[in-house]
Amino acid sequence: MMLALIAPGQGSQKTDMLTSWTVDSDSKNLLNQWSKEIDLDLLHLGTAAKADEITDTANAQPLILATSLLAARALGIQNMHVVSGHSVGELTAAALCGAISDGDALRLVRARGVEMAKAATRISAGMSAVLGGDRDEVLLAIRALKLIAANENGAGQIVAAGDLSALAALAANPPSGARVRALDVSGAFHTSYMSTAVAPVQVIASGIARGKACVPFISNTDGAILSDADEILRQIIDQIAKPVRWDLCMATLRTMGITGVIELAPAGTLVGLLKRAQPGIEGFALKAAADVGAAREFAARHT
Repeated sequence: MMLALIAPGQGSQKTDMLTSWTVDSDSKNLLNQWSKEIDLDLLHLGTAAKADEITDTANAQPLILATSLLAARALGIQNMHVVSGHSVGELTAAALCGAISDGDALRLVRARGVEMAKAATRISAGMSAVLGGDRDEVLLAIRALKLIAANENGAGQIVAAGDLSALAALAANPPSGARVRALDVSGAFHTSYMSTAVAPVQVIASGIARGKACVPFISNTDGAILSDADEILRQIIDQIAKPVRWDLCMATLRTMGITGVIELAPAGTLVGLLKRAQPGIEGFALKAAADVGAAREFAARHT
């Protein structure tokens, strides 16, 4: 039996998603401390902000990371066999495995969110999910319109990114057996449209202390298993402007022999993909503080 912890990415945020975690005074105090360190009111964003405020990339990314870190602390699992995260969730995973500290993960995600938001304003672009259809045909249709497959999420889900008129053309004439759904995002993330965001984050990363990764880390780049903190951080930063291969991450979970996966809050999306793509792996969505007891029982069955 083998357990993995995985962390969600942007798009998983929900209004009021921190409320259950801040009932605990230690967690609330830690959240206030983090807010001061990165000059962003995480408590407000996670308990009182409206949907449009937490959809803003500069706010969403730190909020998601903070929520996942609080959930991991509450869970208290030390004997997981591997960690991974989708997009910004990779920074959560880097902190979980010990490659970087929680505080440095938050510093990086704050810069990442701000710089990606800036990059999104430079050129008008967007993203659309292509659901269903044959993978090769979907990728061919995306390339034919000079779009980019920014996320291959597995389970019949590929996210196309790029010019808005090209995305509209894809929706008007989708690949056979597929449907296209526009995503409510401000830019073409994980593509060359984000290239200007990479260097500023690299500058901050250069001053961050690396720890010794005590748990293997599965990379979004190609599903490879990493253990060197420098390489983990380098790939996370490069990933800002490169496609996410979550399908390969899930395949690595299978080949490693992982039997159970806990998705940290704000959970649901990744275990849903896992259920469809790798039905032999059991998943648990840790959505709120009330789920911690059941999550610990789940972990005990897989360690």
